Amino acid sequence: MELSDIKRVLILGAGTMGQQIGFTCAMHGYTVVMHDLSEEILDKATRRMEKLGSWFVSVGRITPDQLGEIMARISGATDQALAARDADFISESVPEDPAIKARIFSRFNELCPQRAIFTTNTSMLVPSMIAEETGRPERFAALHFHDVRISNVVDVMPHPGTDPEVTKLVSGFAKSIGQIVIMLNRENNGYVFNTMLSSLFFSSLTLASKGVASIEDIDRSWMGVMHTPVGPFGIMDQVGLSTVHTITDYWAKKTGDAQAQANADFLKIYVDKGLLGFKTGEGFYTYPNPAYTDPGFLTGEIKAK
Repeated sequence: MELSDIKRVLILGAGTMGQQIGFTCAMHGYTVVMHDLSEEILDKATRRMEKLGSWFVSVGRITPDQLGEIMARISGATDQALAARDADFISESVPEDPAIKARIFSRFNELCPQRAIFTTNTSMLVPSMIAEETGRPERFAALHFHDVRISNVVDVMPHPGTDPEVTKLVSGFAKSIGQIVIMLNRENNGYVFNTMLSSLFFSSLTLASKGVASIEDIDRSWMGVMHTPVGPFGIMDQVGLSTVHTITDYWAKKTGDAQAQANADFLKIYVDKGLLGFKTGEGFYTYPNPAYTDPGFLTGEIKAK
């Protein structure tokens, strides 16, 4: 299989990252099929992708006419067989649970053409955890995206059984959609950037869960010293608190780390209230105008709530 043979991209999971990956692929000329559990989810995803496209127009990265062409290349399908038909490349962004990922890949292995390459956008898992369950371990690797509005960096992480030619194809595909490829020489939970970011999240959540400092002051400390426009809790809101909680809780239980579990429990308070961050309009901050964007926030004149 050559890079030029990849025409049709199947996105498994129409959440925030699935939407961003699907839009990026369509923006670079690929036909995109979004798959999720219900028409309601897919309709919501389409509306959010149109909104994402409008943002790309507003910053001059595409024109209104191009947005129409991009959206025309995107369709949705709840029927698994229909979604899988003629798929050349699969990007999966379902919840961060290896059992769920293994189950969906196993099913789509039965439905997708044998030529299709499978990739996972997992944030903290490694592909070898589910490689055998995909049914095509030699054609499986991790292709991890960040928020496409602010970054065009992706991680390519094969597992020991990935065919080297497939690794090259995944890397080539990523470059064809305008991404800067970070190639991992070995599996590593959290890739490169996320390994650093998870340490920041852990220390920030530990400070907050222990009551050492307020969420605002923890963010202000980071922003003031590092001269960044957002702090760790603002970043968590952008990632999505349900995602951060799922990852934190999974590793807390896997490692038996008491502090990690305390951090997961701290996040769960917000998740249980439906305060999931940017996508719900409220998390640690309220949106669309979070307090940390106000000039008075850094000096302590403006508080989050």
